[in-house]
Amino acid sequence: MSEHGPAPEAESIYDESDTSTGRSAVRIASVAALGGFLFGYDSAVINGAVSAIEREYQVGSAELGFAVASALLGAAAGAVFAGRLADRVGRLSVMKLAAVLFFISAFGTGFANSLMMVVIFRIVGGLGVGAASVIAPAYIAEIAPAKIRGRLGSLQQLAIVSGIFMSLLIDYLLARAAGGSSEELWLGLEAWRWMFFAMAIPAVIYGVLSLTIPESPRYLVATHKVPEARKVLTTLLGQKNLDIKIDQIQRSLSREKKPSMADIKGPAMGLMPIVWIGIGLSVFQQFVGINVIFYYSNVLWEAVGFSEDDSFKITVITSVVNILTTLIAIATVDRIGRKPLLIIGSIGMTISLGVMALVFGTASTVTNAAGEVTPVLEGAQGPIALVAANVFVIAFGMSWGPIVWVLLGETFPNRIRAAALSLAAGAQWVANWLITVSFPSLKDVSLGLAYGLYCLFALLSLIFVKKFVQETKGKELEDMTG
Repeated sequence: MSEHGPAPEAESIYDESDTSTGRSAVRIASVAALGGFLFGYDSAVINGAVSAIEREYQVGSAELGFAVASALLGAAAGAVFAGRLADRVGRLSVMKLAAVLFFISAFGTGFANSLMMVVIFRIVGGLGVGAASVIAPAYIAEIAPAKIRGRLGSLQQLAIVSGIFMSLLIDYLLARAAGGSSEELWLGLEAWRWMFFAMAIPAVIYGVLSLTIPESPRYLVATHKVPEARKVLTTLLGQKNLDIKIDQIQRSLSREKKPSMADIKGPAMGLMPIVWIGIGLSVFQQFVGINVIFYYSNVLWEAVGFSEDDSFKITVITSVVNILTTLIAIATVDRIGRKPLLIIGSIGMTISLGVMALVFGTASTVTNAAGEVTPVLEGAQGPIALVAANVFVIAFGMSWGPIVWVLLGETFPNRIRAAALSLAAGAQWVANWLITVSFPSLKDVSLGLAYGLYCLFALLSLIFVKKFVQETKGKELEDMTG
């Protein structure tokens, strides 16, 4: 129901007989989702460079954790400000800005001559990541017909995991070509630097393709550009009931002042309950420790006895598993629904993380020359840990990975979407930072403890979903209420 009374029947808005409009929506959403590709690439590229950066600048666990997590500080800031900026200058302008920030980060980090320079340019890239993490799901939700919005919203996560896979694959190929991530590759520069340079290519592609898609019709209506919005909606939905759709958008957006962060204030500790649910989804998505797998997996597998080359291979295989399971989510999200997939994922993550905590917690340990204590996986422990890690990725990839982005894009009412999504995404990046920066120190204490904590959060995520999350399958955005 909109703010001003019941909306016309949602089913009548999308002309299912017009397949060309569906193809247009898929094409436009796919371009927007490329921001997720850069998001995934930038997030995971550090994996292949962690060991090299540690050796290059001779840093300890705390400094290394901060360097790896530095991009997340920028991402949190970028996410918080992207929504407000998108309401002011438009969704497309923020996409283009994100592409520029990615491009600058690629060369700045690649040419960095100190750990501080790595941190600074990783933060610059993080600003782009944060902006993309907000604008892509918001834009996709705003251009997608309700019947296929879940699938189109899941394209964001598919792009993210594809970016992770491509980043890890390129890291592996570059390290292999040079004989190691710290070895010189081309032009007298080490392989780890070329890992960052490679990010400039998708940044340029994203920036160019963002010139080929239209502005969000809901943003156009909000800025009183109804004729332009009508053209975009015709492309997306066909001619059927356009006036009803525009009227729905106008009534849901109707207000005397521009959207702001003040719109999301409410009685529940200063925020609307729906905003707290969005924040909860974001935080739990990160607190289960998924990014430990993609930021530190090379270091992790090397620490328990695998070679650098084998660790790269394991990480690439894991990223492929992530892509395949995301495809499962895309195929089922509009049939099964959002909430059931989250529940299934939480159960799978709790079990697999519990197994990993048990394996690493009971493993024997050795002390290396540097005085670091590391677990040694003996007999079946190694294969069990590998299987459990991939089961965890499967459970996450078919549920919490894509579904959280779908829900963040579609749950909030039109009038607060950008502001609420910015806050939720900002919380997600802060949670990501906390997990990422704490893992090296936790690893030094006990990997069993680290995975035990992630297991606990997975269990809590199950309780949270069952109690607070509402199903949004098939609802029009104009029917969402706070």
